[in-house]
Amino acid sequence: MAVIVALGAFLMTLAGGWTAQRVTDRRHLVLGLAGGLMLGVVGLDLLPEALHAAGGPGNEVFGVPLALLLFVAGFLVAHVVERGLAVRQAAHGAEDHARTPQVGLTAAAAMVGHSLADGVALGAAFQVGGGMGVAVALAVITHDFADGFNTYTLTRLYGNARRKALWMLFADAVAPVVGAASTLLFTLPEEPLGAYLGFFGGVLLYLAAAEILPEAHHKHPALSTLMCTVGGVAGIWLVVGIAE
Repeated sequence: MAVIVALGAFLMTLAGGWTAQRVTDRRHLVLGLAGGLMLGVVGLDLLPEALHAAGGPGNEVFGVPLALLLFVAGFLVAHVVERGLAVRQAAHGAEDHARTPQVGLTAAAAMVGHSLADGVALGAAFQVGGGMGVAVALAVITHDFADGFNTYTLTRLYGNARRKALWMLFADAVAPVVGAASTLLFTLPEEPLGAYLGFFGGVLLYLAAAEILPEAHHKHPALSTLMCTVGGVAGIWLVVGIAE
């Protein structure tokens, strides 16, 4: 059942990527929506799940929950990696503001890893019970539209070719199916999953706040772009509320 439901996530991911491709003439709106979706996923979905999965008060480092510590670490790692790649590119004669394709591919690969974790969570939920499985399935299928949208947008934003963006989109679509199927062989403990989600949330927050949203408003500081961002956050909030 989990694998069958994951096929729905596969289709929703592809639908999200297809939507991102079709609205290229409204790029600022696409980026504004993508930033809102990413902010919503981080604050309303990933971070709460990471704190829950990583354990209670006993799982802290100097009084800070491990998931939050890794959340900050993910933000800093994304910043250091992007700055490092930008400096290296500038040293080879590129313009300072030039996008580094490696960052886009790395971010998209992280989205694939997140979708894989979604599939594992889906399979584990169905092992617990049918009701739990249905609730998790609803959350995974609905927010995988945002995952596909963001995967394609991130890859293209950093200057990668359309072909690479499509490959990353396909990998993101297949990932939940693979993750769900893997639970037929083993069960992933909650604590490592929580740590990963915390770190990944920090990476996404950096990309949304430092890259996606500034780019969306750079040439089109319009109210419509801002409303797309707010709408993206509200959409994820609706998804999380329905899933609960």
